Amino acid sequence: MNIWEQLKAYFLKTPTIQIEFKDEWITYLENNLPLYARFPYELKERIHEKIGQFVATTFFEGCGGLELDDEMILTVAGQACILVINREGRPYPNLNTVLLYPSTFSSQVDSVSGKRRVHRLGESWSNGTVILAWDSVEHGARNIFDGHNVTLHEFAHQLDSELGDTDGVPRLRTEEAYHTWGQVMHDGYETLVDNAERRRKTVLDHYGATNPAEYFAVATEAFFEKPKQMLKKRADLYAALKEYYQLDPIQWF
Repeated sequence: MNIWEQLKAYFLKTPTIQIEFKDEWITYLENNLPLYARFPYELKERIHEKIGQFVATTFFEGCGGLELDDEMILTVAGQACILVINREGRPYPNLNTVLLYPSTFSSQVDSVSGKRRVHRLGESWSNGTVILAWDSVEHGARNIFDGHNVTLHEFAHQLDSELGDTDGVPRLRTEEAYHTWGQVMHDGYETLVDNAERRRKTVLDHYGATNPAEYFAVATEAFFEKPKQMLKKRADLYAALKEYYQLDPIQWF
């Protein structure tokens, strides 16, 4: 029985196949996801359920010669599920496929001078596909203080695109939440654009000044990896993300 079958059985709690969240899976998470190691017991139990559901409903494929193993699958799934750990229902309703490359991959983009190929660490497509470079996934997961995590970044885009457009406005719970979100994100984005143009050092990576969608994804990375700095510099942004993700990462640091 492969990991997909085991985790599906774990998630579904199949009466004829009793599967526990295996010790070796926990070891992978503890070794590769320092954030997981900081979770309280209840949160660990909750993310185990989410990981089971995530893997059972998502197709993983190794590309560019990469041979997938349980550690890779769990490292991606564990990080992706941090974003939805307190969310009801399927972790990512629109997600179908995760493609993993050994390292940086290239993709074709349109530009004013025509089509060109660019190197990528990750991509998120609105058709339910996420593409990641394994070496970047692994490095981003293990360094929880630099504010850079390609997996959190691309899965934030998946959340963002649930309503159709990838525009920096994910599905929120109330109309009032949309009003607050719009104000906080607009002000934060404009401030980051100004700081990037002036080359000022900021908590958020300047890549977030590309557009509102990238701002949300970059802010998500910093929220989970630089929560204290974000709370100090942009308390309104921290509060908005805390409300959205229903998590307070400062408690883990």
